[in-house]
Amino acid sequence: MPAAPYSCVLWDVDGTIADASGGILPRLVEVFTAHGRPAPAADELSHWIGPPMVETFQVRGGMTEDEAERAVQHYRELAARDGYAAAVRIYPGVAEVLHALRAAGIPQATASSKPENQVLAILEHYGLIDDFAVVAGALPDVPGQRDTKAAVIGRALDRLAEAGVDVSRPVLIGDRHHDLDGAAEHGIPVIFANWGFSEPGESEGSVAAVDTADQLLPLLLPRP
Repeated sequence: MPAAPYSCVLWDVDGTIADASGGILPRLVEVFTAHGRPAPAADELSHWIGPPMVETFQVRGGMTEDEAERAVQHYRELAARDGYAAAVRIYPGVAEVLHALRAAGIPQATASSKPENQVLAILEHYGLIDDFAVVAGALPDVPGQRDTKAAVIGRALDRLAEAGVDVSRPVLIGDRHHDLDGAAEHGIPVIFANWGFSEPGESEGSVAAVDTADQLLPLLLPRP
């Protein structure tokens, strides 16, 4: 049987596997209000989904680093209050791709800027946890340090290798330029999911861009 083009598949979560905007956007508005700041417009808030949130509170929210860290803590308290899988939907066709890759024996991992406990909650809620050999997400904040996308990807690769997975030919599926930037630090190609929350031009540098989940399988499964 021909070998698969990639030995393992890493997945971003927000905007790639799951659309959590139904819960994320109202919580962001609540955080801005509590901090005495006007909330960005709804179409602007959609671009917050995917990148590390402490970075986005600074870049898009105009906060200092200390203010951003407090805002993120407040946001996470609201997420815990609401339930991590609340108002989350899985993108059409993604579950079927996850199941097909697992059935084909291709190991999968998440590599998400979303906190790891939240990623686990979503995957468990939707019955997707068994499709993954490894779940990697952002870890609890350490003062003065940021868990970058590159760091999360590196952690996912390390955990896969520890589990005995061949990590010589990985690929990342993601929907933001942060996925491309983080993957580039490890020399990993990216397949870009156009159904996420990207802005025009963010897919530049990817090895492929797909509009629907079913377009992934020909790129990931062994070819005849």
